[in-house]
Amino acid sequence: MKVAAAAYPLDVFEDWAGYEAKMRSWVAEAAGEGAELLVFPEYGAMELASLAGAAVAADLKGSIAAVSDRVAASNAVLAGLAAEFGVYILGGSAPVVDGDLVVNRAPFFGPKGGIGAQDKQIMTRFERDDWGVSGGGPLQVFDTALGKIGVLICYDSEFPLLARALIDAGVEVLLIPSCTEALEGYWRVRIGAMARALEGQCVSVMASLVGDRPEIFAVEENTGMGGIFGPPDAGFPPTGVVAEGVLRQPGWTYARVDLDQIRAVRADGHVLNMRHWEEQDPRTGPLSQTQLR
Repeated sequence: MKVAAAAYPLDVFEDWAGYEAKMRSWVAEAAGEGAELLVFPEYGAMELASLAGAAVAADLKGSIAAVSDRVAASNAVLAGLAAEFGVYILGGSAPVVDGDLVVNRAPFFGPKGGIGAQDKQIMTRFERDDWGVSGGGPLQVFDTALGKIGVLICYDSEFPLLARALIDAGVEVLLIPSCTEALEGYWRVRIGAMARALEGQCVSVMASLVGDRPEIFAVEENTGMGGIFGPPDAGFPPTGVVAEGVLRQPGWTYARVDLDQIRAVRADGHVLNMRHWEEQDPRTGPLSQTQLR
């Protein structure tokens, strides 16, 4: 398959038509390049807050409500584009009011009308302390015509056991939509994405928000780029970097992903991280204590 990872800049819209036109342009460009799986970043839907006006978009609670109220309409746009262009789309995640909670939810659309979603599992300090966003529903395995796909939203990629649960369930491609303010945040997520590809002998696809958008609360500054990573083993680049964009430059990053390469490495790679994972358990406790002076 050919995958496309977005380095996505947020915009301020005067009307709904502007949002629809932007989504169509981005999807059409990637589909025109032959991409079958398109990945937008974490909080990519925050630009919807601009439709409620400047005061609302710049407000903590106002921006959440404004985006959540427009998620259903946004999902309809993306579902229509997935069907029209015959592609899978992981949409930009949004803060969504779900009962008494606000969760960070990324929608996933199939070319034949299928719609799913993945909620972020573990919140950053800002999300939990300042924004009041909570962990949502459980991890999902998306069984698609392209293979089994899992989603780890940004910070989730920094926790190996979440990825391992997906790997054990048969996932071969991890999608990692990200929103990071500073360069160190970008590298934390990227290192996580690359580590999960190494441990699970799989491919990870990272999408990022880029650019400054001071008009919209919580996403005022954004640093990152698109990237596709694999295990540094036979059939993959020695660096593990299959493709990467240019830091802070908007656009798509493309790569071809061959599931047979993933399966070959898992079966007969130079190392067998996935198979040998369970050998850690008996070696993690009880620990031996040694006094050394």
